[in-house]
Amino acid sequence: MENSALDSNALLNDARRPTQLEAFGRLLDVLDRLRVECPWDKKQTLQTLRHLTIEETYEISDAILRDDLPDLKKELGDVMLHLIFYARIAAEKGVFDIADVLNAQCEKLIYRHPHIYGDAKADDEEAVKRNWEQLKLKEKGNDKGVLGGVPTSLPALVKAMRVQEKARGAGFDWEQPEQVWEKVKEELGEFGDEYSHGNPEQMNAERAADEFGDLLFSLVNFARFAGINPEEALERTNRKFISRFQYLESAATANGQRLADLSLAEMDVYWEQAKRRGSEPNSAI
Repeated sequence: MENSALDSNALLNDARRPTQLEAFGRLLDVLDRLRVECPWDKKQTLQTLRHLTIEETYEISDAILRDDLPDLKKELGDVMLHLIFYARIAAEKGVFDIADVLNAQCEKLIYRHPHIYGDAKADDEEAVKRNWEQLKLKEKGNDKGVLGGVPTSLPALVKAMRVQEKARGAGFDWEQPEQVWEKVKEELGEFGDEYSHGNPEQMNAERAADEFGDLLFSLVNFARFAGINPEEALERTNRKFISRFQYLESAATANGQRLADLSLAEMDVYWEQAKRRGSEPNSAI
């Protein structure tokens, strides 16, 4: 069955390859013309495109979380345009072009998959990850260390996950989920002690922030062991809260009430109604 699936996939790729290459070439041709003739495109630089690329990347993330494949197709196109735009600008500077980018990526993938293109063994996902991180570190000459490749500008929650994954790739990790859960409880207790059991007047804000950061880091660690992506889990909760709060607003308005005039208990009635509706968006996230 597995070989049959591989053969079918190969046939699909072979059948679509000319069309895919033609479409990619067409995009290159379109950008070449825009770069010469369009006043806006002619003015763009690496710096002016940067913030737009970040925005487009988040839009891809949103489409994935909504499981909206038609929108994902559109957003992938936007990011693809940005990628070849960067390569076009670099080519104008005489540094590299899109062919250099793609060939370098192919070489990197081949090098980092010795269990496919070489004699190395990797029987499961964890082995592949360990090999990947070790080879990546070897490429960089170990100048920056294991964690040197984690971008400093990553959002803190995502960065915590990547830091922990890279440390795991180097063999530095907990052995059992139970150990991590004990660490979560320990950090929760330390934050509770620093917070003075809910008395802000006795709290040292800086130390409390430190302990809260430790608590969050340990929760991310436990999520990793539990197979939960903490970024996606938090976004699921964000969307759920937004949906329920918007129901609260609309239901109150429909009854001729203003949120500012409602007590918390009255708001909670609408909140419970929203929970019973069970219609949070993207519940399949």
